[in-house]
Amino acid sequence: MSKPFGPACFALSNTGDSSFAGMAKEPLASAISSNPNLTSMRTAISEAQMTDRLNTARDVTLFVPVNDAFEKIPADQLGQIFADRDRLVPIVSYHVAEGRHSPSSLSDAVLPTLQGDKLTVKRSGDTYMVNGAKVLCGNIQTANATVYFIDTVLVPQ
Repeated sequence: MSKPFGPACFALSNTGDSSFAGMAKEPLASAISSNPNLTSMRTAISEAQMTDRLNTARDVTLFVPVNDAFEKIPADQLGQIFADRDRLVPIVSYHVAEGRHSPSSLSDAVLPTLQGDKLTVKRSGDTYMVNGAKVLCGNIQTANATVYFIDTVLVPQ
């Protein structure tokens, strides 16, 4: 499976910066910033002051929560997290796994993250789960990363 896959891939634009081709030309943080379904993660990356780090990272995989995933968190709690860089940086960096991972390398995988903890990926048929979060669209390439959209914000222990 070398192309993007998943039930939500149809929602990506076919043209422009937020298309698969557009994202492939940009480094990670810049590539996701053009997608209207990822504005909450874009804000989290910005507030964590990790834009440059993600744009210059070499060969990483981002499991990016879509906006709906952030909406599962009560607004007051989410506001507190976004306002506290010491809490936000570990959460953002927990979504970034070392190395580029294709779908074939994600069957029953344990991946080290930039945060220092590990993510567990399980596959059942065409469904991939990352620590219980469902992959909605995956194997999206950027200039320096592979991206998987997920339905839940992951929080390190």
